[in-house]
Amino acid sequence: MSDFLTQFGEDLKKNVPGFIAVSVAEIASGMSYYSQSVVADFDPELASAYNLEVVKAKMNAIKALGLKEQVIDNIMITLSSQMHIIDVSDNQEYFIYLAVDSTKANLGMTKSILNKYKKEIVAKL
Repeated sequence: MSDFLTQFGEDLKKNVPGFIAVSVAEIASGMSYYSQSVVADFDPELASAYNLEVVKAKMNAIKALGLKEQVIDNIMITLSSQMHIIDVSDNQEYFIYLAVDSTKANLGMTKSILNKYKKEIVAKL
C-alpha cells in the first residue's frame, strides 16, 4: 500500500503544476494514510484534520436537508493564491486533500489526475 501511495504522491508532484501538498485520509477516523508537501512550513496532515471537519459538516448538511440521493464529489476552496481541493471517494470513506498554487495550476488536468487515483485508492485501501 505504501508503495502505491508513494507513487501517487510522486505522480502528483511531477504532473500537477503548482503542487504544494497532498494527503489521503479516512473520513470516519481522520487517520492520514499519506502526506507530502514541497513547502517546509505547510503541514498537509494538519490541513487534512481541519478539512475533515469541512467534509463532515457538508455531509451533515446533506443529511439535514434530506438530500438522500446526493453525495460529495469534491469541495474546492479558492484562496488568494492557492486552490485547496478536497476530493471525496465514491464510497464516501476517504478523501484526497490537495493544495496547489492557483497561478500555476491547470484545474482540468488536476481534477482528471485526482479522479484516476480516487478510484484506485478505494480499491487498495
